[in-house]
Amino acid sequence: MQPELLAALRDLKFTEPTPIQVQAIPPAMSGRDVLASAQTGSGKTAAFGLPILNSLIGGTRGKTQVLILAPTRELAEQISEHLIDLAKHTTIRIAPVYGGVGFGKQIAAFKKGVEIIVATPGRLFDHMRSGNVRLNAVHTLVLDEADRMLDMGFLPAVRQILAKIPAERQTLFFSATLPPAISALVRDMLRDPVRVELAATHSPIETLTQTLYAVPQEKKIDLFLELLKDNNIYTAIAFTRTKSRANRLAAALSKNNIPTDLMHGDRTQSQRTSALENLKRGKCRVLVATDIAARGIDVAALGHVVNFDVPLAAEDYIHRIGRTARAKADGDAITFVASDEESLIRKIEFLLGRRIDRAVNPLFPDAPTAPPKPRVVYRSRRRR
Repeated sequence: MQPELLAALRDLKFTEPTPIQVQAIPPAMSGRDVLASAQTGSGKTAAFGLPILNSLIGGTRGKTQVLILAPTRELAEQISEHLIDLAKHTTIRIAPVYGGVGFGKQIAAFKKGVEIIVATPGRLFDHMRSGNVRLNAVHTLVLDEADRMLDMGFLPAVRQILAKIPAERQTLFFSATLPPAISALVRDMLRDPVRVELAATHSPIETLTQTLYAVPQEKKIDLFLELLKDNNIYTAIAFTRTKSRANRLAAALSKNNIPTDLMHGDRTQSQRTSALENLKRGKCRVLVATDIAARGIDVAALGHVVNFDVPLAAEDYIHRIGRTARAKADGDAITFVASDEESLIRKIEFLLGRRIDRAVNPLFPDAPTAPPKPRVVYRSRRRR
């Protein structure tokens, strides 16, 4: 490892590598393709970032040699910031490229020359069609959160981008899951990859407490307000299933004088950036978000994640709760479960390999801790 990177690691007080870094860095530094299954918050950025930066030190400047693709603006920005911290003692230039903002600053960065581009597929493809960016010198490609890219419909854009970069390259591929469509992409992209699997077990983080509250749908806001009376919930992200439910929850919290902000697909990039900064600075107590924020948000002091709605996909639960208890800090994940969501909880518990602890609902202290099963009425058939 180059001394410039070791100095940056000391500055960041990184003393012990994470499991993904232990397994992925050596093959990546040797030039091998890597196929890694790893959850968000596991230290992936340094796992691919350190070998990349190490290879660029002392090399050619002014040409884009590394392309990193990420599914969301927030994740692209987070990766860029982390790489900039790691590269602080070098002259390597890094540019985040994503939608929701103007093209001008990004085009200016391309003209100045950047060695690493961290981009969302849609915005990068727009630049490619306009002739703003040259990728003919790319020798390393990283796909981060590839399964999320598939969920968001980016696969066609990814394939079009791949067709425009050199076939002779190193590819580092990170995905929490490997659905069939992703498996086909892996076969097309990677050559004899080193396989690193760390996400399959979905083991609970030791410092993360998971709790479930049984509550009727119409009482979820009341329960949240009751729990917020406890000042131990000082910063939280509350996840809803839809944008409209996010808007309603944020309005209800604000009406009750809870400092609240919003993050979902209808918010502009400046609004989303401002919301995240407000949460980090303590100006916002609750950030209400859809699953667009489940990956790519790193708030060191985030104490709680609240699943206001149970996610439809069990894997999304893992990504949501991964926003707290990061870097071995303590954290709490609270889930509100209505009777019609109990089947979703069973899928999550199957994925976790354990039962989530049930808590007494303070609104109904004498009620059972498990949601009541929906009543089924059987009607006899009339004889014709």
